[in-house]
Amino acid sequence: MLSLMGSVVGFIVSLLIGGLGIYIGARVVTGTDDYGYALITAIVGSVIGGIVAVLVGWLFGWIVVLIAWVWVINWRYPGGWGNAIGIGLIAWLSVVVISYALVFLDVLTSSALGIPGI
Repeated sequence: MLSLMGSVVGFIVSLLIGGLGIYIGARVVTGTDDYGYALITAIVGSVIGGIVAVLVGWLFGWIVVLIAWVWVINWRYPGGWGNAIGIGLIAWLSVVVISYALVFLDVLTSSALGIPGI
């Protein structure tokens, strides 16, 4: 039971951090100021990325999961693929910084989910 609870808490914390990363990226690239919208984008991106990973990830690797995640951002935010890639890059970088800061402060011990490659 403890393992399940830890997994659930870890998943929620990871989505909150991933949502924050998408929020920062969207704020910088498009000026969108809505954390709730970014959080939903992180949840949808996580689900779509998981489905793609199970279905074709074994064949094509992480690049297909990354493309699916950027596709979700493109679908949810204005500006096309260029903006989606910009949002994704800024989100990924901000989550790396946030995650390492939280690990350094002994607040977080696991990697953030919701952002590919973390």
